[in-house]
Amino acid sequence: MKKYILIISEKPDAANRIATALDDKGKTIRENSNGVPFFTAKNGDKEIIVASALGHLYTVANTKKGEWNYPVFDYQWVPRWMVEKNASKIRTWLKVLTQLSENAEEFIDACDYDIEGSIIGYSILKYACDNKEKIAKRMKYSTLTKEDLKESFNKPLPQLDFALIEAGLARHEIDWLYGINLSRALTLAARNNNNVYTTLSAGRVQGPTLKYIETREKNIQIFVPTPFWNITAKINIDNNTYELEHEKKTIETLLEAKNITTTCKVKEGQITKIDVKEFQQNPPVPFDLGTLQSEAYRLFKYTPLRTSKIAQHLYTNALISYPRTNSQKLPPAIGYSDILKKLNKSPIYQKFTQKLLTQPTLKPNEGTKYDPAHPAIYPTGNLPEKVLDDSEKNIYDLIVKRFLAVFGEPALIQSIKVSVNINQNMFFMTGYRTLKEGWMEYYKPFVHSKNISFPPLFEKQTVTVKKITLKNNFTKPPPRYNPRSLLKKMENEKIGTKATRATIIQTLYERKYIKGEQNITITDLGFEVTEVLKNYCPSVVSSEMTRKLEEKMEQIQLEQETKQNVLIETIENLKTVTSTLKQNQLEIGTQLGQKIKQIRINEQTIGKCPKCQTGNLVIIRSKKTNKRFVGCTNFFENKCNTSFPLPQTGTIKPLTTPCKTCNYPVIKILINTKQPWKLCLNPNCPTKEKKK
Repeated sequence: MKKYILIISEKPDAANRIATALDDKGKTIRENSNGVPFFTAKNGDKEIIVASALGHLYTVANTKKGEWNYPVFDYQWVPRWMVEKNASKIRTWLKVLTQLSENAEEFIDACDYDIEGSIIGYSILKYACDNKEKIAKRMKYSTLTKEDLKESFNKPLPQLDFALIEAGLARHEIDWLYGINLSRALTLAARNNNNVYTTLSAGRVQGPTLKYIETREKNIQIFVPTPFWNITAKINIDNNTYELEHEKKTIETLLEAKNITTTCKVKEGQITKIDVKEFQQNPPVPFDLGTLQSEAYRLFKYTPLRTSKIAQHLYTNALISYPRTNSQKLPPAIGYSDILKKLNKSPIYQKFTQKLLTQPTLKPNEGTKYDPAHPAIYPTGNLPEKVLDDSEKNIYDLIVKRFLAVFGEPALIQSIKVSVNINQNMFFMTGYRTLKEGWMEYYKPFVHSKNISFPPLFEKQTVTVKKITLKNNFTKPPPRYNPRSLLKKMENEKIGTKATRATIIQTLYERKYIKGEQNITITDLGFEVTEVLKNYCPSVVSSEMTRKLEEKMEQIQLEQETKQNVLIETIENLKTVTSTLKQNQLEIGTQLGQKIKQIRINEQTIGKCPKCQTGNLVIIRSKKTNKRFVGCTNFFENKCNTSFPLPQTGTIKPLTTPCKTCNYPVIKILINTKQPWKLCLNPNCPTKEKKK
């Protein structure tokens, strides 16, 4: 068989794009072996096969099989199919990759150029391709456009990025060590001491993140509102009414507030000063992943994880550059003009691209953050080949307009502050006018011009006082985190990575430690887990410990530290932590088990029985038929035989509001991805008769 170059990509879509870009005629042959796709291409006299992974094909696993205990410090990298359910497809996938490697004479890793991509490519080359990681070359690109792919193939890095790989392996192994030991300690404590099983988890990033939410919730609960007063005045100028604010924005005593209000009850006031200023508002900086996630939440209420997935899909369709970047820099090498010329073909952006292309120079307003692997997120200029769904359209449009805006001129804003004397009390009103939109023109509708203006005014001008209002207010507790502010907190505290933060937040939801889409609150279970970790292993919820580990892993990448040293230190710390957890397993199990039992009772309770009024309706599963139904708790005392049938599929959630027609309890049924529906338990509810 003729020899060929074997290129490994991260996903099948990327493999197809790479093969198409490298083929002389831009056409590839899609082949498959046992259902595993790969693509063949011809580049000059070179035969190329592009195969792909399916994300991570290898993972960290316990060396000792069959044991479900802790502490665990012996581990190895194994194919995912060996340790994960529903991963049998990976076994076939790896077999095909091994077969394709046997006749290859050259190997190229073309997975995404970041920690995760580097580990994926390295693992396949090492384990599936029989230690070819030492001779493989590395393609490095930031977009899946034909131009970038051809250049990265023609000018590959001579070897894999081993320092980045070492840092990535260290991160995975450390996270696995923390995750498996802490999760097993919590789960086993609850199970062994209370015969209650539920999957509990903790980790070196999960812990501090959960503690941020717990601390905020406690601050909200202990917050004592303090009263304060503020005074506003309504004045009339040229038959228009304006509201002014007293110079003391918060007045601490009612007596002082009343005295000021009394002295202000006059018919006229006088303008004493008009302060007009002009200032420039610079364009926004290019998107890194964190700011994209933050902006998408502000505008569309998309969770960070959802935004990350949408951006990844746009990247694999060659519409934007690699999204998992920390950079806010756009180097000239990406070709500003070329991108604008491509976008100029779109009627939506044509007006703005033409204007930018007439500028003598194109210089983006860049931020301070830099990522050596990839530039900031930018559109490739390619227009969608397929129809995008609404969420993809929104993110694509946001990225394009942000890219356009960074090349815009500063906006010119005028601020006007008017000082008004009302019987020796100073009041102020402020207005803004956008004199020159500059970059704002390109970023609409995601930004709005400021236009609050006043009629012609002059100093010593008399104004009519229409009304003085005294308002009683109270100080407010700190706001709860939302996905945007929590992500920002993690970023500021330097815990997790750009690629993992959104997943960590999602894990906290899945473990039922937190709830609430926009205002995140910690659940009772989340409180108990945090209390256990704080009391018995405080380092696990410490930002400092996690931050230091992040710094160590960065040092590994810079070849200033070794993976072995960091792992030895991690294991020593974990030995102390797990020993403490073992010694206190009874107390921990009692604390967690009681809370889990109470939560399960609450989850199964539908509401008060509408017939006996003393029992509770709960979800029960029949021992004979294994079918679930709703019954009254007084049944077990022979006091009430009320029962109602239930659907046998779907998740049931009790609703707090009873049926408006018959006042019976109402439940919500969630079945996979289908629209949830509400069900009144009363089989004779008049609303059901109407439907019949």
